[in-house]
Amino acid sequence: MLRNISRFWLRHIHPRLVTLIATLGTFGLAVCLIILFIVAKLAEEVLEKEAFKFDTNFLLWLHQFSNPGLDKLMLFITNLGSPTTVVIVTFITLAILWWRRYRLEIMIFILTCLGGLILNTGLKLFFSKPRPQLWNQLVTEKSFSFPSGHAIGSMVLYGFIAYLLAFHYPKFSILTYTIAVILIGAIGLSRLYLGVHWPTDIIAGYGVGFLWLTICITMLKLQRMRQASL
Repeated sequence: MLRNISRFWLRHIHPRLVTLIATLGTFGLAVCLIILFIVAKLAEEVLEKEAFKFDTNFLLWLHQFSNPGLDKLMLFITNLGSPTTVVIVTFITLAILWWRRYRLEIMIFILTCLGGLILNTGLKLFFSKPRPQLWNQLVTEKSFSFPSGHAIGSMVLYGFIAYLLAFHYPKFSILTYTIAVILIGAIGLSRLYLGVHWPTDIIAGYGVGFLWLTICITMLKLQRMRQASL
């Protein structure tokens, strides 16, 4: 029995595990495990209907800086992660990839976007957490709060686009990733400023989005390796 298990591990599991670690890297794998642990802990607390004290405290602290100028800026930034903008950016990206004949990137990009949408919709319905109602808000949201769809969507969409740009234009990779991090972070901050999400919603959204993005980029890397070996 043990011999059969050992053979199965060496023939089927071990090669794939080695390839996965080689693709992600030890540091990347460790980061993913840490993020998975954080998301799991947050999800457990939400399921148990536990309240996070710092959620309310942080939103009230942030709200004291509100002013008409910041209101306009945050509304503009939050729209960069809205469904309408995401759909437009997605189709523009697909058109460019089709024009450049990046067939593999197109397939993985579509999978990435669809997976992000399914995760966002499914998790919101599963946890059914109410949104904060701490002050009169500038925007009205009807969906549930946990996790943040803007956080998941921006991480998945802009993160994948940043990876593609960094891969094809490596000289500008630092600039590309810097802009992506600032954009994704600003979208999450705008949701907090507008009071439509708890901080834990944003953290969980980034975590889920990052894990899914990592899976999709890893699949793309593995497919490239497979094509190169043919």
